[in-house]
Amino acid sequence: MQISPVAFTIFEVDVQWYGILIAFGALLAIFCAEKLAKKKGLYDDIVTDFSFVALIFGIIGARAYYVIFEWDYYSIHKDEILSIRNGGIAIYGAIIAGIIVALIFSKVKKVDFWDIADISAPGLALAQGIGRWGNYINGEAYGDPTNLPWAILVNGQKVHPTFLYESILDIGIFLFLYFYLSKNQKFKGQLFTFYMIIYGIGRFFIEGLRTDSLYIGGFRVSQLVSLGMIAVGILISYLNRKKLVKNK
Repeated sequence: MQISPVAFTIFEVDVQWYGILIAFGALLAIFCAEKLAKKKGLYDDIVTDFSFVALIFGIIGARAYYVIFEWDYYSIHKDEILSIRNGGIAIYGAIIAGIIVALIFSKVKKVDFWDIADISAPGLALAQGIGRWGNYINGEAYGDPTNLPWAILVNGQKVHPTFLYESILDIGIFLFLYFYLSKNQKFKGQLFTFYMIIYGIGRFFIEGLRTDSLYIGGFRVSQLVSLGMIAVGILISYLNRKKLVKNK
């Protein structure tokens, strides 16, 4: 049964389930980050201070990323560039924007960038896992035709539920980072770089099944970004681990 994308209407404004799920995921991400921040002994309001700015620029980054790679359309329909309610945001744009904000924030507040990145990573994965169900409600982010038992029906055709694949991946990453790795962390940046590597690998393969990918030339943009994330994650993990050993 298809669920209506509109949860309810207030003052003639439709409130979308997708927006509710994203907001709920963001709140849980903030809650998890606050728990980790306390364990690290960071100042009390660091998560609130960072989250406020990161959420705003994350949304801007997610929209900008999508518009840039769909510029053939938006160059003609410029009046729709800011119409996020009509869809069109990309998580990689939000992640890139979040990293930039974290770099600036760490300089201004004089805190370690890797502390911010590490406390943010588990909640980020959890928020993504929750947000993907908004794709299901909207009838988007599905994959190629398949006859697998868990296929979903879209427009009368059985297809891969790629939103579900990524939701499982994201929640699995959250559970690993929050309940295991945060308690067994060996070096700064480990939680965030492991997020980059694991998510990058999973997203690369899931993206290959999707039918709504953004392209640059003949390549899927998200697969290229995923490969970059994996490479950068491995490199930073190696360098940070090596730095720890050197300082012992």
